[in-house]
Amino acid sequence: MLDANNLLELIKRAAKEAVNAAQDSDFCYGTVISANPLKILVEQKMELTAAQLVLCRNVTNHTVTVTAGNTKDYYYTEDNEDDENDGTAPIPTTSHVHAIGTVQMTVHNALKTGDKVVLIRKKGGQEYLVLDRVVKA
Repeated sequence: MLDANNLLELIKRAAKEAVNAAQDSDFCYGTVISANPLKILVEQKMELTAAQLVLCRNVTNHTVTVTAGNTKDYYYTEDNEDDENDGTAPIPTTSHVHAIGTVQMTVHNALKTGDKVVLIRKKGGQEYLVLDRVVKA
């Protein structure tokens, strides 16, 4: 049989859990402790596994299509004398010219062991969105 003190503690704990569960979201910091399989230690208390994590593109390897060099009949010439054009010039008379155009590039941005990350906890605390790495100024 419960005494009055135990009952009071149970009520306090239930109230605290209800308040925490009602929070929409919260951000927190973590450290990647394993890259494969992905595991993140959150604020030195809780270990999250890949099943609990949703990754933003910022923290994954991904492919992007970029247009570089030949965007307006301009070609990269490796000549930075004209800083106003950032190394581009109208079609030059030199023999070393790069007409790049549109290319696909892979951005190697996957998380590595030791990376510090910022996360947002989903309401209820079952899923965490990994936003990006933390960079200290």
